[in-house]
Amino acid sequence: MVNTKQDAMTGHEVALDVIIIGAGLSGIGAAAHVQDNCPGKTYCILEARADMGGTWDLFRYPGIRSDSDMHTLGYRFKPWRAAKSIADGPAILDYIRETAAERDINPHIRYKHKLLKADWSEQDALWTLTVAVAGKETVLLRCRMLLMCSGYYSYDQGYTPDFEGREDFTGPVVHPQHWPDDLDYTDKRVVIIGSGATAMTLAPAMAAKAARVTVLQRSPTYVVSRPDRDVVANAMRKILPETWAYAITRWKNVLLQQFIYRRSRTRPAQMKEKLLHMVSKELGPDYDVATHFTPNYNPWDQRLCLVPNADLFKSIRQGDTTMVTDHIERFTGQGILLKSGQTLPADIIVTATGLNMKVLGGVAFSLDGKPLDFADTWTYKGLMYSGVPNLVFTFGYINASWTLRADLTAEFFCRLVNHLDETGTRSCRPALRETDRQMTARPFIDDFSAGYMQRMMHRFPRQGDREPWVNTQDYNRDRKLLRHGKLEDGVLSFR
Repeated sequence: MVNTKQDAMTGHEVALDVIIIGAGLSGIGAAAHVQDNCPGKTYCILEARADMGGTWDLFRYPGIRSDSDMHTLGYRFKPWRAAKSIADGPAILDYIRETAAERDINPHIRYKHKLLKADWSEQDALWTLTVAVAGKETVLLRCRMLLMCSGYYSYDQGYTPDFEGREDFTGPVVHPQHWPDDLDYTDKRVVIIGSGATAMTLAPAMAAKAARVTVLQRSPTYVVSRPDRDVVANAMRKILPETWAYAITRWKNVLLQQFIYRRSRTRPAQMKEKLLHMVSKELGPDYDVATHFTPNYNPWDQRLCLVPNADLFKSIRQGDTTMVTDHIERFTGQGILLKSGQTLPADIIVTATGLNMKVLGGVAFSLDGKPLDFADTWTYKGLMYSGVPNLVFTFGYINASWTLRADLTAEFFCRLVNHLDETGTRSCRPALRETDRQMTARPFIDDFSAGYMQRMMHRFPRQGDREPWVNTQDYNRDRKLLRHGKLEDGVLSFR
């Protein structure tokens, strides 16, 4: 627990320099950056749950793993040492915990502290946070700078459509976000509804024990296999200093990610043909790739689905997993009736149907008591909001590893904290210039058709058609904007 003092006049805790919301992968990384780059600044991390790790502590379903390589999903400052670069959830959680222990971050974390409200006082140049502790008492905390690392989805409830007849099904219906510890699927018939990374991860993992696994999807997604071990990275670690080997591997993988993404945008037909050819090689000439693995959109209109060591394809070839592409008519007592008339028998149904997105963790923000609607704002460099002072939020890449941008955001945040000190100012906020007021508005995440994004983009800030009012989703461009771009850029207003 952070040692703080009470203000005799207000009864509040004396304001901290920085409060970080969330002790997941982003929050622990941000704390390390603050300690390294802003020495002497007081800070704490508020974590709503009882343990650190965020996504990697919350999700406990079979086979849970990263869908990015750990040389880019890992922190820039801490090499990933394990042989597997496509890592399972427990290994990633250990990496986060190890980082917190090595950096002595643990004493700064307040668990079971859920941020409910945040109000900015212009007079005091402080955020006052209303925080629920262990779901009971409410406390008020104050800080100069607020860094949101709470992720982009609701931890309370995953997204499940309203399936007709759900109450008729006699077996368990499970969402992967809330996996029961005691769920026994040994020799059971399992139907997994979904076509994303979670469904493709669950299928081969559950098929090892289940009688049969069926993946039921409305439409296919692009599925790509790659080894879970990076041969080049493991070889370099044997001959180079650890930090060199990690940095080289990280850049190798960044460049590969960027190449694949750009090729998908500039030559979508060619990339589509290549991806489908790879699937056909895995499943053989007689498999119906056109029905089950050929999406009706171009590569990277939605995120590519990574399967390590072709585990999904092996499970299909062995007959343990079956792909079904159809629409649901209704649940029945013993399974699912499809629009085609086919019935899928099931003992257990898993609804791997996605996430519910939230803007800044669903916290109620206000400026001097006036409620703030972020949909009315413009995003500044994808990490601040027009007119909103001393607030930075972390939102990673949808076309690359999340942590690449989380690291850059934390670096930018630290630059901002230090610049306030150097200039003797207390607050900073992005302010629209006269020439910016006629900008063409675009969604915060543009050119990405995933349903969980589309359902909530209207609640996020807009991005414009010019810098710095953009959320680039481009690592090289962001390195220039966030790591090297001027803070005194005529848009950030310091007071």
